[in-house]
Amino acid sequence: AQLVESGGGSVQAGGSLRLSCAVSGYTTSTYSLGWFRQAPGKEREGLASIDSDGRTTYADSGKGRFTISPVEAENMLYLQMDRLKPEDSAMYYCAAAVYPWDIVQLVTPLKWGQGTQVTVSS
Repeated sequence: AQLVESGGGSVQAGGSLRLSCAVSGYTTSTYSLGWFRQAPGKEREGLASIDSDGRTTYADSGKGRFTISPVEAENMLYLQMDRLKPEDSAMYYCAAAVYPWDIVQLVTPLKWGQGTQVTVSS
Protein backbone atom coordinates (compact mmCIF):
# COMPACT_ATOMS: atom_id res chain seq x y z
CA ALA A 1 0.00 0.00 0.00
CA GLN A 2 1.33 3.39 -0.94
CA LEU A 3 0.34 7.03 -0.99
CA VAL A 4 2.37 9.47 -3.07
CA GLU A 5 1.66 13.19 -2.90
CA SER A 6 2.50 15.84 -5.46
CA GLY A 7 1.43 19.32 -6.46
CA GLY A 8 2.88 21.42 -3.68
CA GLY A 9 4.77 24.60 -4.35
CA SER A 10 5.07 28.28 -3.58
CA VAL A 11 2.20 30.68 -4.12
CA GLN A 12 1.21 34.13 -3.02
CA ALA A 13 -1.56 34.69 -0.53
CA GLY A 14 -4.94 34.45 -2.20
CA GLY A 15 -3.70 31.95 -4.74
CA SER A 16 -4.66 28.34 -5.31
CA LEU A 17 -2.98 24.95 -5.43
CA ARG A 18 -4.25 21.49 -6.24
CA LEU A 19 -2.56 18.67 -4.40
CA SER A 20 -2.64 15.17 -5.85
CA CYS A 21 -2.22 11.79 -4.20
CA ALA A 22 -1.64 8.57 -6.09
CA VAL A 23 -3.29 5.83 -4.04
CA SER A 24 -2.46 2.16 -4.22
CA GLY A 25 -3.57 -0.58 -1.89
CA TYR A 26 -6.48 1.37 -0.45
CA THR A 27 -9.93 1.55 -1.94
CA THR A 28 -12.49 4.16 -1.00
CA SER A 29 -15.05 1.38 -0.69
CA THR A 30 -13.26 0.18 2.42
CA TYR A 31 -11.13 3.02 3.77
CA SER A 32 -11.40 6.69 4.41
CA LEU A 33 -8.89 8.88 2.63
CA GLY A 34 -7.89 12.40 3.45
CA TRP A 35 -5.29 15.05 4.07
CA PHE A 36 -3.48 16.48 7.04
CA ARG A 37 -0.62 18.95 7.36
CA GLN A 38 2.21 19.75 9.70
CA ALA A 39 4.15 22.98 9.97
CA PRO A 40 7.59 23.13 11.61
CA GLY A 41 7.29 23.14 15.38
CA LYS A 42 3.55 22.48 15.27
CA GLU A 43 1.37 19.44 15.74
CA ARG A 44 -0.30 17.62 12.91
CA GLU A 45 -3.54 19.22 11.79
CA GLY A 46 -6.26 17.23 10.08
CA LEU A 47 -7.81 18.97 7.08
CA ALA A 48 -10.31 16.87 5.17
CA SER A 49 -11.49 13.33 4.63
CA ILE A 50 -13.86 11.33 2.49
CA ASP A 51 -15.35 8.07 3.72
CA SER A 52 -16.51 4.92 1.99
CA ASP A 53 -19.96 6.44 1.44
CA GLY A 54 -18.51 9.52 -0.20
CA ARG A 55 -19.22 11.79 2.74
CA THR A 56 -16.71 14.55 3.25
CA THR A 57 -15.54 16.09 6.50
CA TYR A 58 -13.56 19.29 6.81
CA ALA A 59 -11.68 20.88 9.64
CA ASP A 60 -12.56 24.49 10.36
CA SER A 61 -9.19 25.66 9.04
CA GLY A 62 -10.03 24.58 5.52
CA LYS A 63 -13.80 24.73 5.46
CA GLY A 64 -14.99 26.82 2.54
CA ARG A 65 -11.51 27.03 1.03
CA PHE A 66 -10.41 23.42 0.61
CA THR A 67 -12.20 20.74 -1.40
CA ILE A 68 -11.38 17.05 -1.28
CA SER A 69 -12.26 14.84 -4.20
CA PRO A 70 -11.38 11.32 -5.25
CA VAL A 71 -11.16 10.00 -8.77
CA GLU A 72 -11.56 6.29 -8.22
CA ALA A 73 -11.03 5.32 -11.82
CA GLU A 74 -7.57 6.87 -11.63
CA ASN A 75 -6.82 5.85 -8.03
CA MET A 76 -6.22 9.48 -7.24
CA LEU A 77 -7.19 11.78 -4.40
CA TYR A 78 -7.09 15.56 -4.74
CA LEU A 79 -7.17 18.54 -2.45
CA GLN A 80 -8.10 21.80 -4.13
CA MET A 81 -6.94 24.71 -1.99
CA ASP A 82 -8.21 28.21 -2.73
CA ARG A 83 -7.68 31.60 -1.11
CA LEU A 84 -4.49 30.37 0.50
CA LYS A 85 -3.06 32.19 3.49
CA PRO A 86 0.50 32.35 4.83
CA GLU A 87 -0.61 30.25 7.80
CA ASP A 88 -1.43 27.45 5.35
CA SER A 89 2.29 26.94 4.78
CA ALA A 90 3.17 23.40 5.84
CA MET A 91 4.01 19.91 4.66
CA TYR A 92 0.82 18.32 3.37
CA TYR A 93 0.22 14.59 3.66
CA CYS A 94 -2.25 12.24 2.03
CA ALA A 95 -3.56 9.63 4.46
CA ALA A 96 -5.64 6.48 4.70
CA ALA A 97 -7.61 5.37 7.74
CA VAL A 98 -10.41 3.11 8.83
CA TYR A 99 -12.57 6.02 9.98
CA PRO A 100 -12.70 9.62 8.70
CA TRP A 101 -12.22 11.05 12.18
CA ASP A 102 -8.87 9.28 12.38
CA ILE A 103 -7.69 11.75 9.77
CA VAL A 104 -9.49 15.01 10.54
CA GLN A 105 -9.98 14.92 14.32
CA LEU A 106 -7.49 12.46 15.78
CA VAL A 107 -4.89 12.65 13.01
CA THR A 108 -3.87 9.03 13.62
CA PRO A 109 -4.12 7.49 10.16
CA LEU A 110 -3.02 3.99 9.21
CA LYS A 111 -0.73 5.19 6.47
CA TRP A 112 0.49 8.43 4.95
CA GLY A 113 2.81 9.50 2.21
CA GLN A 114 6.08 11.40 2.17
CA GLY A 115 4.34 14.75 1.93
CA THR A 116 4.44 17.72 -0.40
CA GLN A 117 5.50 21.19 0.72
CA VAL A 118 3.20 24.17 0.41
CA THR A 119 4.56 27.66 0.99
CA VAL A 120 2.30 30.71 0.91
CA SER A 121 3.91 34.12 0.90
CA SER A 122 2.23 37.34 1.94
